[in-house]
Amino acid sequence: MKHIPNALTISRILVTPILLALLFLDTFVATAWACALFIIASISDWADGKMARRYEANSSLGQFLDPIADKVLVLGTFVALVFIRPDSITWWLVALIAIRDMSITALRIYLKRHGRTLKTSNAAKWKTTFQLTFLIALLLIMTGSKFGGVIGEWSKVALSSSYVFWALVVVTIVTIYTGILYFINQEEEVDGQS
Repeated sequence: MKHIPNALTISRILVTPILLALLFLDTFVATAWACALFIIASISDWADGKMARRYEANSSLGQFLDPIADKVLVLGTFVALVFIRPDSITWWLVALIAIRDMSITALRIYLKRHGRTLKTSNAAKWKTTFQLTFLIALLLIMTGSKFGGVIGEWSKVALSSSYVFWALVVVTIVTIYTGILYFINQEEEVDGQS
């Protein structure tokens, strides 16, 4: 049981290319499958953390891989959507999210090389929740837009509305804010040790 959390984390990384390939096919069936895979991967993010705590299976590999897996899944999906739905997903907001996430990954690697661990903060968990909720909602709407009838029409209106942009703005602000908190907390730790 102790290996299951890491297996779930690695599975999130492995499933991402399949999910992205399905998104680019841009058919109803492919988009529906991509949406389902994304939801399953999102649930696995919650499940691997819960199982690691329950079975006391926390490991340095798991602590390092888990946030990397989240970034591969989330950033991969965001970047794909910039190309698939440029009318709904603004590239510069995704770029800001990517810069923040890559900065934290670089900080995590730097600290690991110096024998320190960057633990995922509670604020960062909220950030992940915001990102996953936004992407799941958008993927569901994209799937709906390929339906006929009222569902298809409503979904197309929703995709072209300003709500998508402003929801992404909120996600971006939360993402950047939590990134700033990481660097502030690291500075405070260094000051406290000096």
